[in-house]
Amino acid sequence: MKSLSLFSKAVLGWFDEHGRHDLPWQHDKTPYRVWVSEIMLQQTQVVTVIPYYQRFMASFPNVQALARATSDEVLHHWTGLGYYARARNLHKCAQTIVNDYGGEFPRDAELLEGLSGIGRSTAGAIASISMGMDSAILDGNVKRVLSRFHAIEGWPGNKKISDAMWIVAEGYTPKKRTGDYTQAMMDLGATLCTRSKPQCEICPLMPQCEAYELGTVKTFPNSKPKKVKPVKSTRMLIIEHQGEVLLRQQPSSGLWGGLWIFPQQDIQDEALQHPMLDNCKVSQVQAGEPFRHTFSHYHLDIHPLRITLKDKVEQVGEAQILWYNLKQPASVGLAAPVKKLLDAL
Repeated sequence: MKSLSLFSKAVLGWFDEHGRHDLPWQHDKTPYRVWVSEIMLQQTQVVTVIPYYQRFMASFPNVQALARATSDEVLHHWTGLGYYARARNLHKCAQTIVNDYGGEFPRDAELLEGLSGIGRSTAGAIASISMGMDSAILDGNVKRVLSRFHAIEGWPGNKKISDAMWIVAEGYTPKKRTGDYTQAMMDLGATLCTRSKPQCEICPLMPQCEAYELGTVKTFPNSKPKKVKPVKSTRMLIIEHQGEVLLRQQPSSGLWGGLWIFPQQDIQDEALQHPMLDNCKVSQVQAGEPFRHTFSHYHLDIHPLRITLKDKVEQVGEAQILWYNLKQPASVGLAAPVKKLLDAL
């Protein structure tokens, strides 16, 4: 491995002069504030996260407030941010910290890693940034920096490659200023060593970067072997009555867990053959423009069908339902395509 001290010295020197020092979670760096930011930043860019983070902190300023909140309140603040399992795990983790740890985050990276939604890298970030502990991270940005610096072949999602990269990451993590180094590595990957158009010429690691020397920067990190995503279809029933639309709540686990969605049915079924329309008098039916929503493992083609009722129904079997007022929206968690359709209405 190349000089450990020179690596961290170069990264920290760059961070002191060019790093980001004024992000919302960099002020009052408590374990709670850092934890929420790290969970939000998973798979999501900083510019997207900032307004969500600020609203979240205004409503849930500490772990006790988050633990007391309802699932609907938490998911409402997450609507549009995606990957909703993060929000459910965040809520569950807050309750565990309050109930099992007296409201204090454990000062131990392994204990942190055992909490809901906190993996090894997130635990390292919380421990180093908010507690000053000697803990390494290996998020997407750091993987990109290290894979290029050492021209590491193989997809980082592969366990063998990931294990090797953890050894490198831990080796470079300094004993002093660990929190600053952690932030510096994330900043370096987010602002200079980017996925496309990396700014190698002004990177502090460029003189020793193996991928730069080989002229193969853009090939690292190696991509995940591609699989063709299957395509599924569904019909979403927008059941409406006098400015309100009918939503139903998904079970707490599974797709869109705990979120409110429109009733769905198989695209092959008769449009008006649905339990939620039993005993309903329909005055108008209008098909909407189909659109595609993409998940990590498949595409979902959504066919909206707007159905206007003559009379409002108050209960539909055992389903948990909500008449959502378009002018005075309820503070509930909405699946992204549902929010898109509601915004259009």
